[in-house]
Amino acid sequence: MAAPQAQLERSGVDHSPREPLLIARNIRKAFGHVQALSDAYIDVCAGEIVALVGDNGAGKSTLIKVLSGAHRPDAGEIIVRGQSAAINNPNDSFDLGIATVYQDLALLPSRDVVANLYVGRELTNRGILDRRKMIEEANRVVRQLRTNLPSVHTPVRFLSGGQRQAVAIARVVHFGAEILLLDEPTAALGVKEAHEMLTLIENLKEQNKGIIVVSHNLAHVFRICDRITVLRHGETVGTLVKEETNSTEVVRLITGADLL
Repeated sequence: MAAPQAQLERSGVDHSPREPLLIARNIRKAFGHVQALSDAYIDVCAGEIVALVGDNGAGKSTLIKVLSGAHRPDAGEIIVRGQSAAINNPNDSFDLGIATVYQDLALLPSRDVVANLYVGRELTNRGILDRRKMIEEANRVVRQLRTNLPSVHTPVRFLSGGQRQAVAIARVVHFGAEILLLDEPTAALGVKEAHEMLTLIENLKEQNKGIIVVSHNLAHVFRICDRITVLRHGETVGTLVKEETNSTEVVRLITGADLL
């Protein structure tokens, strides 16, 4: 059974009432003879959370890596704030205000929260490390995100998985990211930590960020997301408005059961 027309936005068509921060359409990417993306589409507005779902091998990670600049698309168009954008590398993506938080987080376990927030971008005053300013700014961003970090002086190795995720997200937000790509942010977390992470993502939405969340957990998707974009075999097969659909309909799109 196909999704009702009122619930389904076919790929390449934007039905958002606002101007999207980011649109990626007709994205194609092949690795040799393997067509990872054949006709991928996703968009996200400011103050919106969009889930990107699909079975293993559907192309979710490849699409995120295209948006993050890790992969160059073979074809398609990326539009950021209404302007066509060329994303050839991660620096291009970050300069456009796009930041990706992968599952590995890229944190330094032996360093504290402050050092991890500023790694490679340390503040200086007349050529001397301005640790006091870094601590002040770290405390500000932690309060802004309403995280449950014990102290910005805590080494990352002593933090829980959810707290480490919060540090990785705080780092990109602090340096100006407006579009966040979150790769399975709750995958390795327990129930309590997953709840805290979902609350943090909702806080980011309140701060008018545009957020794309890759997730296999439909319960989490339905808790926080406004829309759900489904990839199947490298193609966007639909975008569902959360209030107008259910998990059964999403699974049908993921598996292609509506075509059987």
